[in-house]
Order: sequence, then C-alpha cells, then structure tokens
Amino acid sequence: MIKKLCAALALGLGMTAALAQDIAFGIISTEATQNLKQDWQPLIDDMSRQTGLKVTAFFAPDYAGIIEGMRFNKVQLGWFGNKSAMEAVDRAGGEVFAQMVNADGTQGYYSHLIVHKDSPLNTLDDVIKNGRSLSFGNGDPNSTSGFLVPSYYAFAKNKVDAKSLFKLTRSANHETNALAVANKQVDVATNNSENMDKIKDRAPEKFKDIKIVWTSPLIPLDPLVMRKDLPEATKAKLKNFFYNYAKTDAREKEIVMKISKLSGFKESSDKQLVPIRQLDLFGQRNKIEADTALADADKKTRLADIDKKLATLN
Repeated sequence: MIKKLCAALALGLGMTAALAQDIAFGIISTEATQNLKQDWQPLIDDMSRQTGLKVTAFFAPDYAGIIEGMRFNKVQLGWFGNKSAMEAVDRAGGEVFAQMVNADGTQGYYSHLIVHKDSPLNTLDDVIKNGRSLSFGNGDPNSTSGFLVPSYYAFAKNKVDAKSLFKLTRSANHETNALAVANKQVDVATNNSENMDKIKDRAPEKFKDIKIVWTSPLIPLDPLVMRKDLPEATKAKLKNFFYNYAKTDAREKEIVMKISKLSGFKESSDKQLVPIRQLDLFGQRNKIEADTALADADKKTRLADIDKKLATLN
C-alpha cells in the first residue's frame, strides 16, 4: 500500500513538473553578452512575473548556437534576425509569432558597409574596385543585415563574391565589426542602423570614427520565434505577454526603448520571412549563373529548381 502511495505521489509530482514549463529565451549574439543581458533581462524578469513561467536567458557565441539550441529544445523562445529565424523555422521546429515595432513608426532597419572616417573609400564602388587590397569584417553567416543582405545587394548584384573579393575576410558580430573599423583593425565591415545607434550611445568616441559608405534597402524588423510543440496554454501566455507589453506602462516603454528603440511587439507569422527567402534564393541563383565550372546542363537544372521555389513563394 505504501509503495503504491509513493508511486502515485511520484507520478503526481512528475506530472506537476511537466506542467510547470521552463522557458529558455534565446538571444542572438549581435554584440557582447553583457550588453545584451543588460538590455533584455528586465523584459525577461517581467515575462516570468506576468506569465507565471520560469524564463531564463540563453546566450551563445554565434547565431547558430541559438538555432541549434531551439533545434534540441534547449531554447523554446527567442529573438532572431530574419535569416536566423528562417533557419529556426526550417531546421529547428520554430514558428514566427511576433515582430518588433520601432518607436518612430518605421517598418524596418538598414544594413550598412562601414569604414574608418579617414578612409579614402566613400562608396560601394570604391570598395569593390579596391577589394583585393582590403580586409573585410563580414557578419555572422546567419545574420540578415550582417551577411545575407550585403551578400546579395552589395556584392551578388554587382557580380562579385565577398569570399574572393577581399584580401582577408573574417566574421564577427555587429559590435565587434564596428569597433574593428573604428580601431582600424579592418578596412571595411558590415553593420546595421540599429547597432550604429547603440555604438553612438555606448561608445560615442568610436562612433565618430566610423563612416557609412553603403546602405541597403529597408529590412523587415526582427521576429520572435517559439517552438511549435510548446503547449497551447504556454503559447497563449507568451503571445499575450508580448502583444501587450509596453503598450501603456511607462517603465516597460523604457525597457523596450533600451533594447533597440522599440515601442513594443506586434503579431506576426512565418509569412514575414517570404522576402528573406526570396532574397536567399536570388543570391543562390546569381552564384550558380556566375559559376563557370558548372556544366551547362547541371546549371540549367539548378536554376530551374530555384525558379520553381521562387514561383512557389510568389
């Protein structure tokens, strides 16, 4: 009898533990972890308090770490860029449910190429013409503004590949690339308008040493992604929290302003990623067209496959 009672008690405790959902909130590595933690921790604390869920921050040294964290269920929820969100949706069982909203009402942000203020480089054309003698700070391969957008709009559309264009290439997060340019450790690097604002606030003396030589078309604001297999009740709590956060509370408004000059979050879905998927496929198409080592038949087959995917998205 006692054994049965203990077994039932253990089963009950196990069920209670299963119902008590722990949430790891993944934060992509756009800058130093201490800066990200300082910006996001107040919102994470509010999320725990308002939802009743135990929410903790999850950091990784690169974007792939957050994607893989979601894939192996070490991350259940997170802030992603559009490119990394696409990877999380395709490979890690994620789904987009919210999108950031800028405080000034704008619908997106911009990718940049930056150089030191004293650099003789002033335009994208200058960068491409002198690429063989330049060191380049590229972004994380899963970054939208640090990698995907400049790869296509700055380089692929001009029939060049960043991998072979520059004398030396290294990859880093936005903050590291900005400081490397300011300190003359690389000649040119990728960045974005959001990180430039943060550098201006946190390191104004470094910001003054940076010059923008190229700006991309508008990029949709970043999405929030959650695992599809979360309990529906948990999903509802998280959605309710983000959709209503910073709508009226002055303290919450200050928190989202500090994160990235936001006014809050709005409802979104995987449809947000369609332009990014198109951009990724266009970039692949340009590379295939420019590949002289591919046999004509193979090239034709690969291009047809990409065109089919693009037609499906359209």
